[in-house]
Amino acid sequence: MSKHNFTVILNHESLEIEDIQPSPPAKLRKNIDKIRHSLRPGQKQMADWESGLLAVSAVPGAGKSTGIAAAAAIAIARQYQYSLTTGNNYRRQLVVVTFTRSAAANLKLKIRDKLKQLSLPQTGFAVYTLHGLALNIANRHPDLSGLQLENVTLITPNQTHRFIRTAVEQWITKHPELYRRLLEGQKFDGEETEKLRRQSVLRTEILPDLAYTVIHEAKSSGILPEKLYKWSEKTQDTYQILQVAAGLYEQYQKLMACQDFIDYDDMILAALRVLENSSARRIEQNQIFAIFEDEAQDSSPLQTQLLEILAREEDGNNADKSTLNLVRVGDPNQAINSTFTPGDPIYFREFCKSCDINQRLATMNQAGRSSKIIIDAANFALEWVNSQWSTISNNEQTPFLSQKIAAVNMGDPQPNANPAPFGKGLELYSPRDIHHTVELLSQRVIELFTQNPDSRAAVLVRENRQGRWLTSALEAIYQEHQIKLYDVGEMERRSHVPQEILSLLQFCDRPHSPDYLKATLQVLVQRQLIPTQDINSLASIPEEFLYPGPLATPQTEIVQKAAHLCRSLLHARLELPIYQIIPFLALTLNYDQAELATADKLAERVNLQNWSNNSMGSMLSALSEIVNSERFEPVDTENSEEQYTKKGQLTIITMHKAKGLDWDYVFLPFLHENLIPGKFWVPPQSQFLGDFTLSEVARTQIRAGLHQQTETIPSVSQAWEQAKYLKVAEEYRLLYVAMTRAKRLLWISAAYQAPFTWSKPDNLQASAPCPVFTALKREFSKYID
Repeated sequence: MSKHNFTVILNHESLEIEDIQPSPPAKLRKNIDKIRHSLRPGQKQMADWESGLLAVSAVPGAGKSTGIAAAAAIAIARQYQYSLTTGNNYRRQLVVVTFTRSAAANLKLKIRDKLKQLSLPQTGFAVYTLHGLALNIANRHPDLSGLQLENVTLITPNQTHRFIRTAVEQWITKHPELYRRLLEGQKFDGEETEKLRRQSVLRTEILPDLAYTVIHEAKSSGILPEKLYKWSEKTQDTYQILQVAAGLYEQYQKLMACQDFIDYDDMILAALRVLENSSARRIEQNQIFAIFEDEAQDSSPLQTQLLEILAREEDGNNADKSTLNLVRVGDPNQAINSTFTPGDPIYFREFCKSCDINQRLATMNQAGRSSKIIIDAANFALEWVNSQWSTISNNEQTPFLSQKIAAVNMGDPQPNANPAPFGKGLELYSPRDIHHTVELLSQRVIELFTQNPDSRAAVLVRENRQGRWLTSALEAIYQEHQIKLYDVGEMERRSHVPQEILSLLQFCDRPHSPDYLKATLQVLVQRQLIPTQDINSLASIPEEFLYPGPLATPQTEIVQKAAHLCRSLLHARLELPIYQIIPFLALTLNYDQAELATADKLAERVNLQNWSNNSMGSMLSALSEIVNSERFEPVDTENSEEQYTKKGQLTIITMHKAKGLDWDYVFLPFLHENLIPGKFWVPPQSQFLGDFTLSEVARTQIRAGLHQQTETIPSVSQAWEQAKYLKVAEEYRLLYVAMTRAKRLLWISAAYQAPFTWSKPDNLQASAPCPVFTALKREFSKYID
């Protein structure tokens, strides 16, 4: 699960029987039946769950969140029925765990709506992201968890974080021989310039990347450095990659412990430490009657372990007998995060297999989202990739589970199922180049919105750079035709929030600094709070700009406005408590809802970090650390899905971000082989080590150890080959996710001429199409335009 999306819910929504007027049993049963009859077969299987384990394998568009919400509400209703029958004041709750804040907010609203339909109080459940759940447990038992939140600092480490950099430097000092071997690489003549170059690459790129990857992979799977050291003894590669990785991990852990820092994985580990205590475990388990997990295909072993402990219901008469009240819902065919998170579809596949043996597997294979031709195209892509897999990979596990999407039955209870296609429903194009692609795409979008102004449409791109280029190419055309263009990548690059807040705070701290004043004026201009003007001249003499004397040249109206706004910032600095400064600045900058939420998250983070020293200096230091060393993740607001899928709007969004969403018309341009499935690329500066990267080799070796596929750890060459296959498989799943976002029209293109890299979009060259696109053209030749 994402490490950057966690929700803290300190006030539990508990079930208070004495405070409510429950529905009469007969009416409640009737309402339950009404909801149940509104569900499809697979959703009904989930709604019929009463206890024990249940795996739910759901295809794209099957109504997973609708099924979870209905099943959750019915499960809560059954607890009411039990309470009414037995007279018990039942206080246990259902816990629903999902992937992101926005998904949690969406599920919470849907469950409340279903409870309203049942005429029940909208309580008895809590929806968390997994890290939010873990933090609550750790926070309730600080003595057991070891987390004293007022004394620790939460960080989001990446390759450039100072702890990672420091761990690398300390490891180099302690292991000169291993470092020297890396420095020598495959060939080295001792030339000083080359030595300095390699040292720089190792210290700033290769080793930080290895450290980050291994720490993230191992820690999220409950693997400590000691285990990595043992696994390293099973390998015999020249560089001793796993031993190097274990050493970097070990140094990182020591740094964290010494300075009272924690990361997101420490939250899970802290919660598990709490649950090792039998008394605390009983307390936590007694608050929960069941756990429903959404997006289970993205879970790591550590996360699954936490949920299984909480979902276990002990038998008071038999200590060895217990029941796992756990429903896990997911789709291994939509696992698109495993190449950069510890989640791996293999775990959910195995769970589904074990549940199937015990007849505890529900299959949601009917999907009402898309037209039949789109379903046929997606199913064909899935089957084609699986059929080709044996020719390119020695891995027996195919990228997809053989689970085809089926259209819904006649008389489906849910409205607008399998809508009629628009035009042919599937359109395949091979433009001359990417500029021709823009022409064709623009023509089609204008036609669609002219005929159906309230339609929803999206262009799904593989990477943000494509989205930025496409936005600039389309902007003028769509302004002319009054079509709203929404670039999610641009709107959500909210890493600007920490930088903007830092710029204003630095100015408030040192208003006479020309650099800080200039940075603040730049922010105000960018936010359109003051008109564009010559800010260099204004910032050159700060005193004269801010507080002009009687002999100063009279300021123009636009300069007066800028000076007034800057002075208001300085007044706020003097008048407001330090902890209110960041929220005030966010309001001053006229942030939208998502930006305000991000600023609140930033303020909470800074205030927590400076608990014992809440001063301007400590705030500036903390903010500087975030801006310079971390990717501060923005907040997904509750209405983000609505923003992405508005009527009359063309949304430009990445394939990853599009998961869970759908549109009437979906465009997939630039479908080229170098991006999907793509291949691992070894940067030229790193090739002195060989034709592989240390981080991916280590990741694959760790996963082999975790999955216990063999008694030995794969060699470097074997691990690199396996890593390449994992990437190819995931890229094909990503394409499958993108194709299944479309309801009425799926438009796909692969131009003959395209950039090798989208950082240089003007350098066009002959580009091979994605193999799936070529296969689609053969199979669906009638749909080629």
